[in-house]
Amino acid sequence: MQHKSDVEAADALKHAYQQIRTEISNVIVGQDEVVKFVLISIFSNGHCLLVGVPGLAKTLLVQTVSQVLDLDFNRIQFTPDLMPSDIIGSEILGEDRSFKFIPGPVFSNIILADEINRTPPKTQAALLEAMQEKSVTAAGVTHKLAKPFFVLATQNPIEQEGTYPLPEAQLDRFMFKVSLNYPSFKEELQIVKNTTSTAQQSVSKILNAEQIIYFQQLVRNIPVADNVLEYAVKLVAKTRPDGEFAAPNVKRLLNWGAGPRASQFLILGAKCHAVINGKYSPDIEDVQAVAKPILSHRIVRSYHAEAEGLSTDDIIEQLF
Repeated sequence: MQHKSDVEAADALKHAYQQIRTEISNVIVGQDEVVKFVLISIFSNGHCLLVGVPGLAKTLLVQTVSQVLDLDFNRIQFTPDLMPSDIIGSEILGEDRSFKFIPGPVFSNIILADEINRTPPKTQAALLEAMQEKSVTAAGVTHKLAKPFFVLATQNPIEQEGTYPLPEAQLDRFMFKVSLNYPSFKEELQIVKNTTSTAQQSVSKILNAEQIIYFQQLVRNIPVADNVLEYAVKLVAKTRPDGEFAAPNVKRLLNWGAGPRASQFLILGAKCHAVINGKYSPDIEDVQAVAKPILSHRIVRSYHAEAEGLSTDDIIEQLF
């Protein structure tokens, strides 16, 4: 897949993005923001954490995305008794009396880690290497994962009994943390119409793995002006209560700020956001557009912020 110039390739990515959105909307009603951030994270080579109550079509969304993008898809249901070998695979003794590695479900392009906070830290950690290094180590041998590789994890924010909250180090591996809200009345009417009849909604394949890798490289090649770079890095620095750029209200409202990975994701996300909106270089508005889902799970509110009923999004808005 070759284009004469990066400008032509950027136009092709914008067109492909619009086609993908149209196809997904045949199956998923509403959730436009969620779909946008899931696609941005795929084209930015990141991972996405979806937080929402049961029944909001999180699993269906991931399946639909994998179909439209013509990628292999595996779903792992996280439970308290799940072991690391259930995810990455294990060594078994073959008929020839030698050990061979049987790959687990993580060897796929898109992984749906369903209810990731249901499983103990030992099993959660099995995903860490896969997410960060795009490889798996078993019995001292490193196995590379297929490209592109993308983890979409879901979490139920209500039920906390029998759950293991994700440690900060693992949360930091996710590019976005996206909250799913209930559909509007009109949207819910449409959902019920679509799902209670015999009509089957189908989607067409728009991109394949090779094209996605090409577009991921294109997103990295997009130039960024120095003032936009400085704005993104300064925005992250403002979240650190002890940092030189911390505003007085940040020192009061936050106990902990975001790390350098947030700055990297802000720029990558802004580049992709610019391209899908027909721009060839990101501006400050693009950084702000992706800031909330990138920063919300990387900052820790203080007692004062919780007492005043301020959400992480409210605090991030004060930093713009």
